[in-house]
Amino acid sequence: MASNKIQFRSIHELKDPALNNKLAQKEFQEEIPVEDFLGDAEKNGSSTSRRDFLKLLGFSTAAVTLAACEAPVIKTIPYVVKPHDIIPGIPNYYASTYFDGFDFASVLVKTREGRPIKIEPNTAAGDLGKTNARAQASVLSLYDNDKVKQPKLDGKDETFDKVDAFILKGLAEANTAGKKIVLLSHSLPSPTFKKLFAEFKSKYPTAELVTYDAFPYAAALDAAQEVFGTRALPVYDLRGTELVVGFQADFLGDYNASSLESSYAAARKPGANMLRHIQVESNMSLTGANADSRYRLKPSAVNKTLVEVYNAIVGGGTSDKKRRQKLLKNFRLKAAKLWCLQTDPKVLRC
Repeated sequence: MASNKIQFRSIHELKDPALNNKLAQKEFQEEIPVEDFLGDAEKNGSSTSRRDFLKLLGFSTAAVTLAACEAPVIKTIPYVVKPHDIIPGIPNYYASTYFDGFDFASVLVKTREGRPIKIEPNTAAGDLGKTNARAQASVLSLYDNDKVKQPKLDGKDETFDKVDAFILKGLAEANTAGKKIVLLSHSLPSPTFKKLFAEFKSKYPTAELVTYDAFPYAAALDAAQEVFGTRALPVYDLRGTELVVGFQADFLGDYNASSLESSYAAARKPGANMLRHIQVESNMSLTGANADSRYRLKPSAVNKTLVEVYNAIVGGGTSDKKRRQKLLKNFRLKAAKLWCLQTDPKVLRC
């Protein structure tokens, strides 16, 4: 059945539906000199000869190709005083971190004359120095023409000086009146950011930092705090593992803002202790496609199966708190041979 929906390829086309027609009319800025190739055939009213037709056909093909490949002329200006750390034609690499609220990685940024052109993995960071397609493509966002180029005040473009003055005035008034100051941000694992906010709070005691993420990891952090004693996302090393049972965890794609493909590949080398992988999931995933055995279950059935596996490892469920803590400790010891990875780690609490 045909669809009547109109598809827009850009925000500019959405604002101006006739944009494609306007661009099509300006595809060739200059008229093709057809008369120079047809000679006097048109002037004499005679029909075009076969030779002239082939000449016109060859020229039109070349003209279209050259028009499509024409690039703007960019003039370069040499350095008056060249920086010591920049040599034209030789790239520089800077160690940095990538975090967008979902993916996290330690990266190397390749630059040429101060312009970032490529993001590469930082092998010195071990498993945290791996990148994926999203991290690699993030360098394109630096050259996005549609991103905000300057601050706005009351919905209108404004200079940084005026915006800074407006914010400082509001902070001073709130601090004098004893009102609460709230900074809303996504989670930032940067020690520098935490240091800056501590300095900000020392100047404005009523300040409070509120974080909100599009992909929250509160359940995983709570489970890590309860099981391991540290509120941090764990990074798994599968090199010495003989059996992995995954529950709804795409740890070869994205899991806990990282990927385990390096240690997984090392553990999957053929041999006596080759890793065996069992995946229990509801949807198709990259991890399930690489598993030795894949079981397709409903989401409700997956959690039930996880509880049954957990009870089998620790020796059955219990309602006693001390007994449950002891079972959790035993589970951590036995997890060296059986890694249970799931989407919601709070399931481990049952």
